[in-house]
Amino acid sequence: MDVAIGLVVLIGSATALAALARRFGVSEPLVLTLAGVAASYLPMVPQVHLEPEVVLLGLLPPLLYTAALRTSLVDFKDNLRTIASLSVGLVLFSTFAVALVVWWLLPVPFAAAVALGAVVAPPDAVAATAVARRTGMPRSIVTVLEDESLFNDATALVALRSAIAAMAGAVTAWQIGGDFLLAAVGGGVIGAVVAAALVMLRRRITDPVLDTSVSLLAPFVAYLPAEHFHASGVIAVVTCGMILGHGAQRWQGAASRVAETTNWRTIQFILESAVFLIIGLQVRWIVEGAWHSGLDHGTLVVTAVGVLAAVMLARPVWVFTPVLVARLFGRTTEPLSHAAVVSWAGMRGVVTLAAVLLLPDSTPQLPVLELLALVVVGGTLLVQGSSLPWLVRLLQLRGPSREEDALAKADLLQQASTAGLAELDRKIGPDTPEPVIESLRQRLTWRSNAAWERLGRPEAELVTPTAEYRRLRLAMLGAERDAVLKVRDAGAVDYEVLQHVLARLDLEESMIDRFDESDDERRAEPLSTAAGALGCAHLDEAPILAEPPAGELVCRTCLDEGLRWVHLRMCTDCGNIGCCESSIGNHASAHFQTSTHPVMRSVEPGEAWRWCYVDQLLG
Repeated sequence: MDVAIGLVVLIGSATALAALARRFGVSEPLVLTLAGVAASYLPMVPQVHLEPEVVLLGLLPPLLYTAALRTSLVDFKDNLRTIASLSVGLVLFSTFAVALVVWWLLPVPFAAAVALGAVVAPPDAVAATAVARRTGMPRSIVTVLEDESLFNDATALVALRSAIAAMAGAVTAWQIGGDFLLAAVGGGVIGAVVAAALVMLRRRITDPVLDTSVSLLAPFVAYLPAEHFHASGVIAVVTCGMILGHGAQRWQGAASRVAETTNWRTIQFILESAVFLIIGLQVRWIVEGAWHSGLDHGTLVVTAVGVLAAVMLARPVWVFTPVLVARLFGRTTEPLSHAAVVSWAGMRGVVTLAAVLLLPDSTPQLPVLELLALVVVGGTLLVQGSSLPWLVRLLQLRGPSREEDALAKADLLQQASTAGLAELDRKIGPDTPEPVIESLRQRLTWRSNAAWERLGRPEAELVTPTAEYRRLRLAMLGAERDAVLKVRDAGAVDYEVLQHVLARLDLEESMIDRFDESDDERRAEPLSTAAGALGCAHLDEAPILAEPPAGELVCRTCLDEGLRWVHLRMCTDCGNIGCCESSIGNHASAHFQTSTHPVMRSVEPGEAWRWCYVDQLLG
């Protein structure tokens, strides 16, 4: 009962603190860690000793797997050189930079100093993702940081094994090189083999419950064999997750993908929150152990400051050196601001604490080394984690734009709808009922219009047809559900029948076109001309920012016909203003049909995107 109550309190507290941190826009890892530190000094809180097996076998595989599922294999290939430099080269550079400082300041053998360097070298995947999400960094930087953090643990753990072996006896450079090769190649091969086996299995599973159950086993099925054969379980899990995530749209049904995504997001949130709270709970006993280790307190403080400084400085040195050299010879145009953010995003986390606990009891000054690892974790979370958002704002780096994302989504949905309508025309048979065909066409048109409507004025100013449909249909579904619940409470219908009917209502409600809450926030930036539309001569020749004619922006045809428009579009050739596809009259498209002028643009406030009717492309 004590263990069960402890777990409930731990997860409940971590969840509540993470929710509060999100609510007030502060760093979740920092808040949770500080809360753990405070709790560790409360008399009613028992001493928590984190076992390395709990992290390496219980926490690390699922956290890496859920991050790998969302990793773009295409982006990973594009950034492979940078990711390899950070996850291998930088980890080794940091390892030996820290080792030199420790060897100089403490009475420990060099192998023990290297072991500590390997422990504190890898930035934490969880901390990097949590801070990146909150700061609104450019996506190119977030991609590099997240992909780096997936692989750097493997390098650090192999370096740690080699250092521990060196403390126990002789170890050669050939053995270390062989360990790295086995870890990388063996882990990759095992991860790919496990992914291939799971693909064959999941192709034959149509039940979302069974498919999700297989998904929950995947990280452990990849991790355990790799570790058994002395390969890298980290690389195996990441490889398996990236392959499965990349091909999920072809290997899984839609219901299975939705269920898997929801489950893994829940697991990730719980584990991430609990991990940083556990880190804070370690503080008291680690500090007390080092303080009474017999080492001079002044030396202890100086060493802690020196190790933290070495960790924080090694990353900028490694990141900036090749960038500055390349800029000197004119071989790169990468902004220095991007390098600055990458060099400062080096927060350490739970893997560092788990790794230091792997050091054998015979390691010289073990309590001090444990404290140094804790100082690095806490220091990087406090200094870098709290100042990184400020640095991003200072450098005026632009994060993902909701407006540009909405424009890209609308364009992509338009392309998908065009392909769907073309397939519908090919599949229509002589016996296909006309109402079915019309219903399918209307559904695609409605979905595309819903995306385009978000590019106009905010719904507070004008209620669009899609928003009105959503409001009314949700109200109807609420009334339908109440009616079914009255029948259930009266006991007039079998319970299993009732469950099926309620499930159908829930499914329809989940399918109603909605927009993320973030899309409903106040717009901070105007829409600018979108990139793309390569190879469209009409967009190339049309004016990019053709100004609308002087006077009131209205659809004259709508006024003549007594109709109400939703949004307005303008022909870039003749300046005719017509209403959009969501409007009843659809006069912008009608103008194209009669004039064959290919390009129109939005004349809504703050928008400058254009659309080619002929090539169905956005510009």
